[in-house]
Amino acid sequence: MWKKVLLLLTHLLDTHPRRVYALICAICLALLAFGLYLQHVVGLEPCPMCIVQRYAMVLIAVVAAIGAAVGGRRTRTAVATVLAVLALFGAFVAARQSWLQWYPPEIATCGRDLYGMIESFPLQRVIPMIFRGSGDCTAIDWTFLGGTIANWAFLWFVAFALAALLLLWRGLRPKT
Repeated sequence: MWKKVLLLLTHLLDTHPRRVYALICAICLALLAFGLYLQHVVGLEPCPMCIVQRYAMVLIAVVAAIGAAVGGRRTRTAVATVLAVLALFGAFVAARQSWLQWYPPEIATCGRDLYGMIESFPLQRVIPMIFRGSGDCTAIDWTFLGGTIANWAFLWFVAFALAALLLLWRGLRPKT
C-alpha cells in the first residue's frame, strides 16, 4: 500500500506541481481561517510566537499561490526554495513554542504583545524577546488529539517543508 501511495505522490509531483502548490495554499488558508475562528469566536488570544507563526503561514500561502499561478522550471525552483525556507522557519518557531509549553520557565511573565514590543523596542531586541517566549506562549488553551496549536502548527510546517523539498528535488533532476 505504501508503495502505491509513494508512486502516486511522485507522479503528482512530476506531472502536476502547480496543483501541489495550490493544495499547499488552500491548506494554509484553511489553517489561518481556523486560527482566526479560535481568536475571534472562541476567544483565544494569540501570543507573540503565535503571531510570528501566523505571518509565516501567510507568506507560505502567498508563495504557494505564486507557484500555482506561474509556470516554468526556474520559477518553480525559486518558489520551492523560498517555500522550504519559510516552512522551516515556521517549524522552528512552532518547535520553540512547543518546547516552552512542555518545559515552562520557572518565572513566567506575561510580556507585551508583538505590536507593543515592536513599538517600544528596536528590532534587534524584539526578535530575541519573541523567541524567549512569555507567560502567554507557555499557556495551553486548546488541544486536539493531545496536541496543542503549536504542536499541530509544527507538523503542518514540516509537511510543507517536505513537500517543497520534494518539489525542488523532483524539479532539479535532469529530464529523461
